[in-house]
Amino acid sequence: MKEVRNMVELKKEAVKDVTTLSKTAPVALVKTKEVLNQAVADLYVAHIALHQVHWYMRGRGFLVWHPKMDEYMDSLDGYLDEISERLITLGGKPYSTLTEFLQHSEIEEEEEGEFRNVEESLERVLAIYRYLITLFQKALDVTDEEGDDVTNDIFVGAKAELEKTVWMLAAELGQAPGL
Repeated sequence: MKEVRNMVELKKEAVKDVTTLSKTAPVALVKTKEVLNQAVADLYVAHIALHQVHWYMRGRGFLVWHPKMDEYMDSLDGYLDEISERLITLGGKPYSTLTEFLQHSEIEEEEEGEFRNVEESLERVLAIYRYLITLFQKALDVTDEEGDDVTNDIFVGAKAELEKTVWMLAAELGQAPGL
């Protein structure tokens, strides 16, 4: 029993270390934890949406875009893991059930898979990525406000990568600036 109590105290101390060492005085980082958990829900649902695109995409360009969806899903999984672990580091509890992901995600789930041509499929991915960029910008604003430089840095890198992907998808669809 004493060991369990010590573990609980050590965990509290670790969270205290992280929040104490942030740029501002010890704060609960409430908004940061909220936006981190929003990102967890949205990244999980985004992964599922991309998997659906991966399975139901058809037509010219399939051989290029089908495996590209694997790369995109791997990238989303990387963000999901890093953001979830950061939330845990801050003493938060990331959503971890399908019910929680669907309840909290702003990305609309498509109930049934429908075969779509490549262009329609890429439009769906583009819309999801544009939403994630908006969410990540909100995260940057919140983490800046609460003085959490580490979480801010995570979102800076992820947002930059998403913006590049959006530009590439838009270029593929003839929508990029300069076209």
